[in-house]
Amino acid sequence: MSWQEKAISDLGKVVTGKTPSTKNREFYDGEFPFVTPTDLDWQSYFVRTTHSTITKLASDQHKNQMLPAGATTFTCIGNTIGKCGITAETSLTNQQINSIVPNDEHDKRFVYYLMLHNKDAIRSIGLSGGAAQPIINKSTFSNVKVRVPDLPTQERIAGVLSAYDHLIENNRRRIALLEQAARLLYREWCVHFRFPGFETAKFVDGLPEGWEVRKVKDLLARLKSKPTVRKDEYQEYGQWPCVDQGQDFIGGYTDNREAIYHDGLPLIVFGDHTRALKFVDFPFARGADGTQIIQSNEERLPQELFYFSLINVDLSNYAYARHFKFLKDKEIIIPTEGLGKSFSERARAVFDQVRTLRDQNRKLAKARDLLLPRLMDGRLPIPE
Repeated sequence: MSWQEKAISDLGKVVTGKTPSTKNREFYDGEFPFVTPTDLDWQSYFVRTTHSTITKLASDQHKNQMLPAGATTFTCIGNTIGKCGITAETSLTNQQINSIVPNDEHDKRFVYYLMLHNKDAIRSIGLSGGAAQPIINKSTFSNVKVRVPDLPTQERIAGVLSAYDHLIENNRRRIALLEQAARLLYREWCVHFRFPGFETAKFVDGLPEGWEVRKVKDLLARLKSKPTVRKDEYQEYGQWPCVDQGQDFIGGYTDNREAIYHDGLPLIVFGDHTRALKFVDFPFARGADGTQIIQSNEERLPQELFYFSLINVDLSNYAYARHFKFLKDKEIIIPTEGLGKSFSERARAVFDQVRTLRDQNRKLAKARDLLLPRLMDGRLPIPE
């Protein structure tokens, strides 16, 4: 097994993304994923969902920046330098991301793991420049040197590591199905009003008797603020998880006890920019990236019901604005206390299963991360 030193540009075509004009709404809410650093984690694997999408019109306007499936995306600006993933379909990224479209001499999955292995070295290039905003331009990124084995060895290494990521993805799909089932139950009960006993329920002004409509801002409890944790302060491992508005449920870890929310759980984390909603039922720290902490002040609105009520709110028409102010002005329906508790019990059973699957994923990711450097520096040989 021979390894050669190559420039990143030798791995394939390097592409810097571009953001379509946000003033033209015809460019957005289409069929193509629009990948930004917020959509990426430090180990995203395939990027299957993004907070924004673009249309065919935007794709045609940016055809030179469009990426095929299998390209490795690598964030090259700010404290997020090194966040990367693999495009699952034809996609566009913003200008903060450089991507590699691998050529025939390089395995697509291996290129992704190669960038993961070298992310700290590449981060040091951007962070050592002395600029207020660290950045790695396309030329510098393209010239970074990496060590690469022959194609059969690339394929074997990628096969070992991707086995862990496939299991993680399967668990993520199971989590999505569980949460989808709970969302459907919420809509069945609180949107279509087909709740237990609806056949004999009395309706007043279009609502079941005892139900009411309230604005979100009137349902928010006051919480004592705690220090937030910046992304550049995240640890790969630590005592407490950091929850932010990124695509992954947990963005990193911290040992800062003062930042931990442990009273009044569960809590809801809302992403002011991404509109992400996360139901958190374990002690955690809040990421300093525009997140809001939400807790109900209404007994008839348990946190589980509040979460799915907020999930049902449509905030898709506000583009890149801060969304919390719009969320607070939205109205949601509050059922009777008995029905709210009944829904909450069912949803809690779902979240218990979700927590178990996330715990499995953390263990799988840790095992993969132990293997990655050993495979990439040749310490652990792969049988042919």
